[in-house]
Amino acid sequence: MLFKYKSVDDKGVNKEGEIDAPNRDVAISALQRRGLVIITIEEEGEKKSFLKISFFERVKPKDVVILSRQIATLFEAQVSALKAFTMLSVNTENKLLGSKLVKVCEDLQSGISISGSLARHPDVFSDFYINMVKVGEETGKLNQVFAHLADYLDRQYSITSKTRNALIYPAFVVITFFVVMTLMFAVVIPKLSSILLDSGQAIPVFTRIVIWISDLFVHYGFFVLIFLVLLGVWLWRLSVTEKGKIYLDTLKLSVPAIGNLYKKLYLSRITDNLNTMLSSGVPIVRSIDISAETVGSRVYKGILTEVADGVKSGLSLSAAFEKHSEHIPAITIQMIQVGEETGSLGNILKTLTDFYRREVDDAVDTLVGLIEPVMIVVLGLGVGILLVSVLMPIYNMAGSIS
Repeated sequence: MLFKYKSVDDKGVNKEGEIDAPNRDVAISALQRRGLVIITIEEEGEKKSFLKISFFERVKPKDVVILSRQIATLFEAQVSALKAFTMLSVNTENKLLGSKLVKVCEDLQSGISISGSLARHPDVFSDFYINMVKVGEETGKLNQVFAHLADYLDRQYSITSKTRNALIYPAFVVITFFVVMTLMFAVVIPKLSSILLDSGQAIPVFTRIVIWISDLFVHYGFFVLIFLVLLGVWLWRLSVTEKGKIYLDTLKLSVPAIGNLYKKLYLSRITDNLNTMLSSGVPIVRSIDISAETVGSRVYKGILTEVADGVKSGLSLSAAFEKHSEHIPAITIQMIQVGEETGSLGNILKTLTDFYRREVDDAVDTLVGLIEPVMIVVLGLGVGILLVSVLMPIYNMAGSIS
């Protein structure tokens, strides 16, 4: 196979050309033995699919976790930034991430800092990530910073994925129930209702309600579908506005069981963010501002913005949080106050992070354990009422005939 490559030699001179090798790995090894740092390498005639990269592939949080650990390992081995990112751009399995890293290599080669290069890809690297890397550049501890980032992202990914996966099964069952009920009302009930109406017998109230809903699906189903589509569009447009986001985030926090889970999830993120950044040397006000952008809730973003303003005006962190006791538990405020008084705020935040992470795990387990029996009871009642409403008149009709 013939491969085209672009590379940089040990003197920083750009070199490009072609190499014949059995596969890509052999080609890369041969070029590296020549002392070249590979920027790009692709098979002759190989075309990258725009659709594949842009629409069917995305950079997952897990990919960024793995990337961060690899960077930390390479930096600990004293590998230069350009060579490290070049190696990772070639060997990463995610093609979209690989294309991003190729651009990062080009930026590094032109003299841009690592944080500046990564900042050009905000869809992959968050503001929190960029600021942490910037601190690592300023303190000369990039390997430690990337290791902290990998640990932090791994914790957040674990919490988020567990919460999401816990809700997949209930959502699937509920959606399946509504699909089956829709088919019942649109296809099965009309055939049975015609038999009941032709019999001339008195029809119970529940059965009349079921027949009315069935007629609504049959005769006005198209209009119901249009209404649901318009409702979905309206909700989507509401969710992209600032007021709509605040309203939906407030609604999430007000739901009895779900709201408590989200509250603990956001508190875990806040304490983890602050602990990671403060331990890496980021100033406290900047740490709060970045946490506000990455917490994932407009409600808590507003709280953190006000907390940052309070700290700027001379308040302690605990005193600034105390003004928002409806969303920040008293135990959290008290522990932060103890950390400030004893000079061990970082350890206290780490303790709070571990505490809320366990609370999230327990809340998810409790929620799943609560949802399943409630769901079974509700679905059973729905199906039971439907069957009784339809089958009881048929049974009475058969009894009167006999």
